Amino acid sequence: MLYQWAANALNNYVPLEADDISGLLEIPPSPEMGDMALPCFVLAKSFRKAPQEIARSIAEAFSHPHMTAAAAGPYVNLTFDREHYGGMMMDELAQEKVPQTGKGIKAVIDMSSPNIAKPFGIGHLRSTMIGAALYNMHKLAGYDVVSVNHLGDWGTQFGKQIAAYKRWGNDDLLAADPIGESLKLYVRFHEEAEHDDTLEPEAREWFRKLEEGDEEARALWTYFVNVSMKEFDRMYGRLNVRFDYTLGESFYNDKMPAVVKALKEKGLLVESDGALVVRLDDEGMPPCLILKKDGTTIYPTRDLATAIYRHDVMKADRILYVVGNEQRLHFQQVFAVLGKMGMDWADRCTHLPFGLMKFEGKKMSTRRGKIVKLEDVMDEAVERALAIINEKNPGLEQKERVAEAVGIGAIIFGDLKNHRLNEVDFSLEDALNFDGETGPYVQYTYARTQSVLAKGAAGKDGAADDAGTGEYTAAAAHLGDSGWELLKLLTRFPEQLERGVRSGEPSVLARYALDVAQSFNQFYNKERIVTDETSVRKARLRLTQLAGRTIARTMGLLGIQTPERM
Repeated sequence: MLYQWAANALNNYVPLEADDISGLLEIPPSPEMGDMALPCFVLAKSFRKAPQEIARSIAEAFSHPHMTAAAAGPYVNLTFDREHYGGMMMDELAQEKVPQTGKGIKAVIDMSSPNIAKPFGIGHLRSTMIGAALYNMHKLAGYDVVSVNHLGDWGTQFGKQIAAYKRWGNDDLLAADPIGESLKLYVRFHEEAEHDDTLEPEAREWFRKLEEGDEEARALWTYFVNVSMKEFDRMYGRLNVRFDYTLGESFYNDKMPAVVKALKEKGLLVESDGALVVRLDDEGMPPCLILKKDGTTIYPTRDLATAIYRHDVMKADRILYVVGNEQRLHFQQVFAVLGKMGMDWADRCTHLPFGLMKFEGKKMSTRRGKIVKLEDVMDEAVERALAIINEKNPGLEQKERVAEAVGIGAIIFGDLKNHRLNEVDFSLEDALNFDGETGPYVQYTYARTQSVLAKGAAGKDGAADDAGTGEYTAAAAHLGDSGWELLKLLTRFPEQLERGVRSGEPSVLARYALDVAQSFNQFYNKERIVTDETSVRKARLRLTQLAGRTIARTMGLLGIQTPERM
């Protein structure tokens, strides 16, 4: 709202439309410089003056009843009348409106996608929680959004799993620990394959049998899928993540022949060393493998069928893939092949890559059995959070529930505060710090807002909700500098949401939550909120209420709970 107000005020002095002016506006680096700044560099051509002269001439000509302008080098700095705008800002914030930029657009988000017969490791957290946050963000922005868990339940890995089971499997051990024992078999396969040349061909043969519907292969595959889903569902339950569809790669088996047929009919398939590929030389990429020498399918074949299904059947306008950065070339190839097939929507398929997650400096590898189980990390985080609560607030009600919210929230926030493409070196000790840039810090700040509101409600004049717009307006000038900065920051929620959706970047909102928490704590430390002066108290309580709502709303989009007491 501040951008629009400033743009409208400048409209008579700048030869641009208000929306174009709004796009140029910036937040000054320090509050002393004003509330909004217009850089004048792009105006040099139309004004035929230096940016500094343009800024000075605009500032001198500027006249507005509730705004002042001052030139600062090539910038025009605007300062708002707090008493006039403060109440309007509070009222706008209370309505919690955001622009519905996604209205009429259906977006399918491919997320999480763990591999069957493997433990749910800490490395799976990134795709799961980045995807879940993007789902929530798109939904709030008005998109018709669909989440799909694209399980890795097909491919040569299952030939390896079955081959390992046939050689070394023990039914009693599998029954006692299905996932753990399955991982041991998978790891042993790769260890033995280093000096046993018969294993890889044996695995390929088992996968061929699986694709052809062999009864034994199918039965073993079904077993691994069922025990894995039981494990995954428990993890998703604790993370509070839900999917609209859980469709593994196997779901698209009967849809792949049509893809191969279409590629042949368009003359795109060529033979290469016995395999069938689509050449992408003109795209500057290596060939995209469609069918291997033995006639079995591979990832690109299945992803082509998947994309076509999502567009044709799910009616997706946009398809987003929240998948690791190591798959960048794979998706470039798949999207290029879709384009060659004449799919004019191929450019609306977007790979949203993310960097590798390490755990305390160590890279994880399924093949070598180096997996840190997410459940183990969550259990330890909750246990540590409970220990902190017992130390600082032993009488807290429902402290086990609060510890669960804080512990798991710390893990999620510890991931999402990082830029999506950055490599994350996860440290549980750092994530659970109540004083740093962490989830517990933001959660504790929210609990502080609720404590202040409860204290204010106990007063003789009631809580923040009792004040009318007129009282807010009159008292807005008395929020103090820290309160005014907090109020301005709260108005930026829609802008941050739109930026996060546009860039596919949940860290935008995580960072915003930190900024709001820090700003509220400055306000809390500098201003007496529950003061004796009624109108000032009510305005400050109202600001506290709005800050709490914004924190809870932002953290909720990230999939993190905000307990009212900690």
